[in-house]
Amino acid sequence: MSTNFKLFVTGATGHLGSLVIDALLERVPADDIVAGVRDPGKETAVAIRKKGVEVRVADYSQPETLTSALGGVDRLLLISGTELGQRRAQHRNVIQAAKGAGVNLIAYTSVLHADATPLSIVEEHRETEADLAASGVPYVLLRNGWYSEVFFWRLPLALKLGVYPGATGEGRVSPASRADYAEAAATVLTGEDHAGRVYELAGDASFTISELVAMVADHMGKPLPFQNMATEEFRAALLQAGVPEKHVMLLSEIDAGIAKGAMFDDGKELSRLIGRATTPFRETAAEVVSRLVV
Repeated sequence: MSTNFKLFVTGATGHLGSLVIDALLERVPADDIVAGVRDPGKETAVAIRKKGVEVRVADYSQPETLTSALGGVDRLLLISGTELGQRRAQHRNVIQAAKGAGVNLIAYTSVLHADATPLSIVEEHRETEADLAASGVPYVLLRNGWYSEVFFWRLPLALKLGVYPGATGEGRVSPASRADYAEAAATVLTGEDHAGRVYELAGDASFTISELVAMVADHMGKPLPFQNMATEEFRAALLQAGVPEKHVMLLSEIDAGIAKGAMFDDGKELSRLIGRATTPFRETAAEVVSRLVV
């Protein structure tokens, strides 16, 4: 069934964006969807086009591409960028282009409890939220929590070290899969009465990192203990293992935030929004581990 709206997804070739495209295709015809990409020749962009979805160049850092890309668009999903330190300016470019194009709704993927989180790296999200409020364009905030898949970024290093290193203590996370968050975005883009809402989105269940490591070890069929460290010790271990310094600072910042509860939420707003339980972490672990060569 058509929404009678033109729906635009930025960052459509990314992990989350491509899943949002698929979730939208389950709800509306391909003609209703536009995928914003930086490189239309990228394999993922070509695959999206083959699904019947229109692909337009939309580069956060090139406002002229945004102005043309957003013509005729009714509702926009602004997926937050990944270039730390540049995101506010990039997001502002999108917001200004959307306002100029007459977009009626902007959904923005922010971070869980962005207004109160102890994570300093969330400042750009707070700034973007403020820019949205000042823009005059109706908007909805999708404050996404812990992505289950993010846990596995550190797994190759853990397998190399024989332990999963961290500095999270007994802090708990409430993980959900990228597909869960994608479905939430698709629900908002195709639904009604979401403007002005702030959704704090997280998985139904919460765990310590030690508990998540134990689940993964169980799926691998080999021991992988969690080694909790003081923050400085954790940073030193990562540097010694050859992790680039900028990634060391990011990982240590995230772990410090987890230790303070930055990625915990028990409101179950995500499962209510998508109308089903969120994907259990064990399912994601089984899927990822099955692809690993260990």
